[in-house]
Amino acid sequence: MITKAQNPSTTLYYKDGKSDKVYNLAIVPSGNGFVVNFAFGRRGTTLQTGTKTASAVDLDAAQKIYDKLVREKTAKGYSPGEEGTPYQQTDKADRATGIVPQLLNPIDEGEAEKLLADPAWLTQEKLDGKRVLIRRDGNTVTGINRTGLVIALPQSVVECALKIDGSRWLIDGECIGDTFIAFDLLEQASVNLRPQPYRKRIDALYCMPVIGPSQPIQFIRTATKTADKREMLAELRRQNKEGIVFKLIDAPYIPGRPASGGNQRKLKFTASASCIVAGTSGSKRSVKLELLDNGHRVGVGNVTIPVNKDIPATGSIVDVRFLYAYRSGSLFQPIYLGQRDDIGVGACTVAQLKFKAGEEEA
Repeated sequence: MITKAQNPSTTLYYKDGKSDKVYNLAIVPSGNGFVVNFAFGRRGTTLQTGTKTASAVDLDAAQKIYDKLVREKTAKGYSPGEEGTPYQQTDKADRATGIVPQLLNPIDEGEAEKLLADPAWLTQEKLDGKRVLIRRDGNTVTGINRTGLVIALPQSVVECALKIDGSRWLIDGECIGDTFIAFDLLEQASVNLRPQPYRKRIDALYCMPVIGPSQPIQFIRTATKTADKREMLAELRRQNKEGIVFKLIDAPYIPGRPASGGNQRKLKFTASASCIVAGTSGSKRSVKLELLDNGHRVGVGNVTIPVNKDIPATGSIVDVRFLYAYRSGSLFQPIYLGQRDDIGVGACTVAQLKFKAGEEEA
């Protein structure tokens, strides 16, 4: 049973045939009590929202309503995994946490310019790593990937996490090699911080000791003033970084990806896509790539695997950076980035592609 300070939330998915649905559920403080809110609908569309409590109830009543809804949905095949494949009675069952991160929608240069000038939005670097949440509960430190599954963490990160003040917390961030970059604090001392505005969550994150530039766990750099945001953008471009992230300063943390817009957005400087490996091609160090187009696999060319990286197996998912894509079905100047074990095949769609100028409308 949670304490009065904890307000759980979860995002569940269901995919079967033509069905591709999402269901969000949360206990939210309201006056002197709590309400249980939900949102549901087809993934990629605007979700319908509602409440299971016409008026605020005490925490015990809200928890019972919440738990009942989670049981009902999981019994119908919903799961925390973005692919909507139930973890029950599989080898992933004991790894499912029910915790998933908030995901960002991409924007173009024009929208980015507006957000640079808007004081309601801050900026951070878009990192080129793997999305990971770290949860500490006493002496136990757990890594959680973007699908809500428990994963291994670098030992140096675990040791650093055990030194951070507070025995119970949940931090969102990205792992780049053996370093974890923290950019959000979701729970602290068993208190759910997700409903709080981002400015309060990040202030609390920055106040956590031990995290710092020379540590395995580090803070993300943030800019809030227009001049500083523009300087950060120019610096990241000069350094050929992945991109820049915009976050609404007063927004709560909402797990999952909104159908459009959202209070966290990203501008990518380079194009990249997660592709399905369809086998080797000619050279032993070249593999064929495929993407999903309306549910059908289509070839998008080949990519060479560097000699210092393992050749990915057929059926695995890899990230590839490219200059642009041709409508004829190939990536121009693809560069192999590495394998992905935190996303499913359903994420490998042609919607990721950036087409050569003049071909997008073809």
